[in-house]
Amino acid sequence: MEEIQLNLGVGSRLQHTHFGPGVVVGIRYATYLISFINHGTKEVDKTDPHLDEIIPENVSPEVETTAELEISLLKILRQWAEVSETVKLGDRWIGGTLILQPADKSIKPKELPIDVFFHKIVMLRDRLRVLEQNINSHKVLTDEDKVNIQQYITRIYGTLTSFNVLFKDKEHWFVGEKGSRGD
Repeated sequence: MEEIQLNLGVGSRLQHTHFGPGVVVGIRYATYLISFINHGTKEVDKTDPHLDEIIPENVSPEVETTAELEISLLKILRQWAEVSETVKLGDRWIGGTLILQPADKSIKPKELPIDVFFHKIVMLRDRLRVLEQNINSHKVLTDEDKVNIQQYITRIYGTLTSFNVLFKDKEHWFVGEKGSRGD
């Protein structure tokens, strides 16, 4: 593979021989933070011989600000919109059933396959992420408004940590305020 540039910017699309396609989402002195479609975000050395540049974006030797990063991430999401992340149900839940039993035993319980319930949880998470991105990129809201609304979204994520037990991989877990993780 050709040697990759050391000054790629956020939004550059890359190919890694082990992790597959990805996009630069962060830049550090000697590494890139790359979001890989099937492997999540990894920190990769800028000189990693397994990287191959596909489409450079925002080429610059400087680290970008948070606002620039948000704009770049929105651009990346639009470019990769047809690619959906695969989120797996934990092995112990495959084939399981969720049963909601009313206190009144004369009322029939509601049964739902866990994979159907899990899909709804993942869709909820994805829609929260889109809402979050829309708020962060909103042109009329002030930074203070964005922070206030973001606090509610963070609390929602915190409330949803109870469902983390369903996820196969911890990288897909809901995370509320820093340091508080669900089961």
